Amino acid sequence: MQRDNIIEIIEELAQVIPPAPSAMTLPPRCYSDAAWLERERELIFQDSWVTVGRKERWQKTGDFVALDIAGVPTVMIRDKSGAVRAYANSCRHRGMKLLQGQGRCKVVVCPFHGWTYDLEGALISAPRMETCEQLDTERLGLVEFRLETHDGFVFVCMDPDQVSLEEWLGDFSDLHAPWMLEKLVSTRVREFEVGCNWKSFIEVFNEYYHLPYVHPDSITGYYREPDAADIVIGEYTTQFGVTDGTAALLEDSRQHALPAAPGLTGRNATGTRYTWIYPNLTFAACFDSLWMYQAYPVTVDRCHVVQTICFPQASLEMPNFEARAEAYCQRIDTALEEDLPFLEAQQQGLASPFARQGRFSALEPSVANFACWYADKMSTSE
Repeated sequence: MQRDNIIEIIEELAQVIPPAPSAMTLPPRCYSDAAWLERERELIFQDSWVTVGRKERWQKTGDFVALDIAGVPTVMIRDKSGAVRAYANSCRHRGMKLLQGQGRCKVVVCPFHGWTYDLEGALISAPRMETCEQLDTERLGLVEFRLETHDGFVFVCMDPDQVSLEEWLGDFSDLHAPWMLEKLVSTRVREFEVGCNWKSFIEVFNEYYHLPYVHPDSITGYYREPDAADIVIGEYTTQFGVTDGTAALLEDSRQHALPAAPGLTGRNATGTRYTWIYPNLTFAACFDSLWMYQAYPVTVDRCHVVQTICFPQASLEMPNFEARAEAYCQRIDTALEEDLPFLEAQQQGLASPFARQGRFSALEPSVANFACWYADKMSTSE
């Protein structure tokens, strides 16, 4: 029966084909079927360049961040040479998870039996293993994944045969060059869980359609009719829209507005660019700040989210920056809190056996672009 369900979903995905105006939405079971999530883990998260954060999270030797990437415990750690590495967060002895959360360490010590690894992943100590015949410690280092940094974002790929990150991103850097993403500085990182599918969480931040219904009194009034989604080369989608003043502050906090980033001119300095790098990163590049979300599936109806807020270095050096930054955080948090109950209610509706595929509006082109990309990835033959 489980295999039959997957075949049925793949058949429904055949309706999710570009161009966006004629594409159907993703089948509801893509958001509610537990067996389908297992397929996503393999075909999406273990086969893609997955974003794990901004480079500033790893500033000093031994800084680490442990994340569960769609069921794969993973840890990113800065080694003694200054490079950030990604490892399977599993001890080579009997699989114990080595590190939790984030922090700093000199070596990686298994809390279960004391096996110890250096920051380059090599096994350097295995207590009381003297009687183990032919113990080859050189072959018992941590399993390492590919890791690359691009425009200040850090990506991990578990598939050794996947294309390079540069090829994955295509013309991303050229299109986003005016915002000088590499030079932005993270000032707040926050992690939490949400009771919805990981795709739903990212989708809501890439469409204007919900604004008057979900945010009627907070942020709707800032946004003018957006541009069409850009035609791009690479595994991402993006859309620009002009705003009335900064979109990153609430109306009663506009006195805290920061200037446009140095070098950002013309129309780019009048609005916000919303971008979704497939599969799990979305960000809003405003003219004065950037906020981003990474989403990872926990279960089919729950996701782990990492929120990061960034500013240009010049803004950090301004008087009263902390108070101003707090106003920016308040705006982001207000909009998020308004989104959450709708996302959770949507998840309940998607789980109904009577939920069906729908159609995309003209205000959802980036969501439609992702759906087409996703349908292609997930329709791989059994």
